[in-house]
Amino acid sequence: MTAIGVLPSQTLRQLIAKGQITATAPITEAQVQPASLDLRLGTIAYRVRASFLAGQGRSVASRLAEFEMHRVDLSQGAVLEKGCVYVIPLMESLNLPGDLTAVANAKSSTGRLDLLTRTITDGGTEFDRIAPGYHGPLYAEVCPRSFSVLVRPGMRLNQIRFRHGQAVLDDEALAALHMAEPLVSGEAVIAGGLGFSVDLKPETGDLLGYRAKPHTGVIDLDRIGYYPARDFWEEVRSSDGRIILDPGAFYILVSQEAVTIPPDYAAEMAPYLAMVGEFRVHYAGFFDPGFGHALAGGTGSRGVLEVRCHEAPFVLEHGQVVGRLVYERMTERPDTLYGQAIKSNYQGQGLKLAKQFR
Repeated sequence: MTAIGVLPSQTLRQLIAKGQITATAPITEAQVQPASLDLRLGTIAYRVRASFLAGQGRSVASRLAEFEMHRVDLSQGAVLEKGCVYVIPLMESLNLPGDLTAVANAKSSTGRLDLLTRTITDGGTEFDRIAPGYHGPLYAEVCPRSFSVLVRPGMRLNQIRFRHGQAVLDDEALAALHMAEPLVSGEAVIAGGLGFSVDLKPETGDLLGYRAKPHTGVIDLDRIGYYPARDFWEEVRSSDGRIILDPGAFYILVSQEAVTIPPDYAAEMAPYLAMVGEFRVHYAGFFDPGFGHALAGGTGSRGVLEVRCHEAPFVLEHGQVVGRLVYERMTERPDTLYGQAIKSNYQGQGLKLAKQFR
């Protein structure tokens, strides 16, 4: 491979055909996204005492022997309890060549449910980062933060993106791309990526977002459009353009800007920076080629923000910059774009809860 960038859907199919991505059950076309591959839960969940990384030279299996409390059979469906940590072997494994790396992230609906999901590997020293040439199994660490959830084998909570080299756009290249094809509605704030801010002054009404209720029932992740939002969420309303975030609470808010990802690029929400304030924004960080783009039926899509406040109450105000998108080149344009002929739940979105709610 000579092209530098993120691997598109057609190249992912080649990796599967070559046995560089393998699985215990055949990989389906539905798993192949424009710039990533969905990963599937296996049949067993290990309830562990604490989150962990394997560490250099050590396997996840050997660490499970240290931290396992009990095992949960997922084959008939099982509940992952709020506040508990589970490690679940995934169906997929990797046999990567030495010039490919990978990064994993939670899927959109996973993040919107406050279902902290991270990928760990043998020898891994970071969450969600897969070393060049990695050969071995993949595991999901899953910690439900707000709601207990019912899961089954084959469910797709996280996804993996593959890279050849580094093709992140610096600020100069990002500004040039924005001039050629506007990436965001309004003025572009470009500094280490494309900045985005929170919308706390909606054009109509005073609904700013939602806050997770503390004591709710179980959510079956397969039930789409099933649960009344009022049973799980409190509406957050204000007319003065600000809210106070409560420590430990989880919120769904929305960006002020409508974002576009051109077909030849992918983007990732940059990790939380402590300098922004006492909160973390967005667990689910991948934006696929075509998100919000006219070629894929979008007209700019606003980013839904998953926000958790930490130690101290924090005043969040309208227009406050809360994060940034880092853009990367694709090695080539994907054969299918986000929202185009595939079931993309959030194309053209505004303020929107996970797909399980109505």
